[in-house]
This record gives sequence, C-alpha cells and structure tokens, in this order.
Amino acid sequence: MYYEHVLVAVDLTEECDPVVKRALALCEGRETKLSLVHIVEPMAMAFGGDVPMDLSQLQQQQFDQAKERLDRLIVKYPALKKEFSHLTYGQPRQEIHHLAKEQGCDLIVVGSHGRHGLALLLGSTANDVLHGAPCDVLAVHLIKRT
Repeated sequence: MYYEHVLVAVDLTEECDPVVKRALALCEGRETKLSLVHIVEPMAMAFGGDVPMDLSQLQQQQFDQAKERLDRLIVKYPALKKEFSHLTYGQPRQEIHHLAKEQGCDLIVVGSHGRHGLALLLGSTANDVLHGAPCDVLAVHLIKRT
C-alpha cells in the first residue's frame, strides 16, 4: 500500500529540509500527489490574544515573508508544485487537519524535535497534529542545530 496524497507541513526554516526530503522520498516513483502547507500564526495568539495595539501591518509583513520563503522552497525542490502549496493564517493543528480533510490527504508529514520534559509540556506542533488527525501522521525526527 502507498499513499495517494501527502500533505507536508513545514515551518520554512532550514530545519524543514529533512521533512521535505522524506516526503519526496515517499512519493518517488509513484503517482502520489504532494501538497505543501505553512501556517502563519496570528500574532495575537503569541501574546495570549490580548494585545493593546494593531498588529495587522506586522502580521502582513510576516505573511509576505512566509510567502517568499515558501516560493524559495518550491524553487529548491522542483518536485513541489506551486499550485499545490498553501499558506494560511491560524492555529497550526486546526489548519493542518482542516486542509488534510479538505484535500483528501491520507498522510501528513511534519518535523519533530522529539522534545521531552518541560519542552514537551509547552507544546509541539507535531504532537498537536498527531492528536485528532484525519489520517496517518509521519513525524520526521529533526536534529537540533547548535
């Protein structure tokens, strides 16, 4: 059995390369559709939702920078197609689950630092995505660069 539609969730840092490479390897030589997603979290969420200033201009700059980085990633990996790339605002877990359902994905690929202890308690996108996912989830172990 192989996957028909893989959704790769990336954070657009250099650390996302192993995640993209693993997804590409899974799809190699198959008729597998590969979609790419990056979620821009609303700045208000980072500040607990109660921000005494308008962050819309900063949020737009953040979105524009993410779009540029996503475009560069697509150029770097020609097997990724712009028409199958998604850039959206929201909470990563919810948006990734929604997109996976909407697009009929049967695998989500995310990076994981394998945190434990306090870092795990503070949250991990990979852990969040795993819980309640509408399909299989592959967490690619990432090695923290020092």
